Parts: sequence; structure tokens; C-alpha cells
Amino acid sequence: MTRVLITGANGLLGQKLVITFLEDFDVIATAREERSVFQSPRFTYRPLDITNYRQVHDLLEDVRPDVIINAAAYTNVDGCEVEKETCWRANVKAVENLAVIARRIGSKLVHVSTDYIFDGQNGPYDEDARPNPLCYYGKAKLASENAVKKEGIPYIIARTSVVYGVGRQVKKNFFLWLYENLKNGTPIRVVTDQYNTPTLAEDLAEGILQALQSGYEGVVNISGGEFLNRYEMAVQVATYFGFNKEQITPITTDQLNQKATRPLKAGLKIDRAVQTFQFRPRTLTQAMDMMTPYLQEEMA
Repeated sequence: MTRVLITGANGLLGQKLVITFLEDFDVIATAREERSVFQSPRFTYRPLDITNYRQVHDLLEDVRPDVIINAAAYTNVDGCEVEKETCWRANVKAVENLAVIARRIGSKLVHVSTDYIFDGQNGPYDEDARPNPLCYYGKAKLASENAVKKEGIPYIIARTSVVYGVGRQVKKNFFLWLYENLKNGTPIRVVTDQYNTPTLAEDLAEGILQALQSGYEGVVNISGGEFLNRYEMAVQVATYFGFNKEQITPITTDQLNQKATRPLKAGLKIDRAVQTFQFRPRTLTQAMDMMTPYLQEEMA
């Protein structure tokens, strides 16, 4: 059975990857925490700090996975602008560690990247578009892509956009932030000029599985198929759940005074994934259909 090691397995995407790969793969889940958020005998959990070269070396040499999927990252965009050393260590040095050892033991590396490597002048972007990151997070993620490419290993770089969903003990993502504030009746301000292709975490995990099963190698966009601004997404969420749309005040990015510059029209074109391995992401409405039972359980 093919052995797959997943980093960042306690995060939103990591949890979905573990669930998605459990059926047909020998899964080794890893994260910095001592324990997994799941208690299951169906996979192995090993604590791992991927910024620590020695830990990466020792664990990968021990389990020798056929595939490494890196779902670990420091994704606080404004935080990266302030804590640049932490950002670089988590998003670049850690990837270098994985890529170097992957080459040594003959593993394929799947690395998750972002549409923030682009400047947002004319998105959504295809895989051949020229990167031009505006913020430190985007610069670090572009450097991480180059770290994977330079090792000469078989790889998939899966670029994605605004990952959202429900999971166990996960950090707030944009969807959860919207849902909780709207449910509680809290007024929120949401920008009308930041466009992306929001991606349900389950869709990203399934797309990565499809890419691997197809034998794909190289860069591929795996994201949602709808090009939305943040305000449009907020209104859809409010409408679907019957929340008061009057709570949402439309604003522009310059009113937020965010530390990191965002690409305004980012997002990704997914034609290659659709054509190559029949990737079919859910719409936001379909995603909310799927998440509703989990929201009721998690938010009870």
C-alpha cells in the first residue's frame, strides 16, 4: 500500500487530507502538537516540527513515505509582514527540509501554494502566469515553490485560494468568521475589491488525491471555480443561512489599513485540473449544503 505522510495534519486542510487518503493509503499524519485531533487506529500520528531539519531527517528516514503532502504553513498574511523570520522559517526553510530529504529517500512531494504569489492586476491566473507577489507571505510562498523545483524531485505544487471549511479545533478561516459573526448578530465590514476563487478544504484535499492518482507532476491550480469578492461571499453566506444582510457593511481595502498589501484581483483558473484529472469543485452553495450538519455540531 502506498505510504503517504501528511504535514500540518491538525489544521483544516490537513484534517481533510487525512480523511480523504485513509481509505486507500497507509497514512502517517504529522503536526507540531503531541497528539492528533482525531483519535483513530486507522492511521499513525507522529509529532513533527518541519522547521527542525534533524526531526524531518529522522522521521522521514524512519517511515520512508512514497508521497509527502505538505499542508503546514504560516498563513497569517499580516502576521508574516511583522514576523518575517517566523514566516520564512515556516514557509520556506521547512519546505527546503522536506524537499532535501524527499530527494534522499525518493519521495514525491506535494506542496500547497497560493494565489498570493501574484500581484492581483489581472486575475484569475493560470499556471503559466508570471508571479509578482506584493506581500511578504506571497514572497515566501513563491520562494517555497522554487525550493521544491530546484531539488529535481517528482513534485506537485498545488496552488489554491482562500481555503475555508469546518474542522476540529481549527483556526478561524474567512467563512467561519463570517458565519459566527452573522449568527451572533455582530456588525461586520467586508471588502468589495478583493477577488479570489474561494476553495472548500474538502475540494482541495480531493483535488490533490486526483492529481496524485493521475500521475500528474508540476504546478496545478486546485481551487474553487467561482470568482468572488469577499463582500459577495459574505452576502451569499448571510442569504443561505437566513442571517441579516444589513449587518454587512461594504468597504474597500484601503479602509482596513492592513499591514500586508493584498492582490486585489487574484484567484486561479482551474482549466488544467478540470481537463487533466476531472477536478470538479463545489459551488459555495453546494459547500454550505455539505457543511451545515457540521456547523450545527461544531457551533452547538
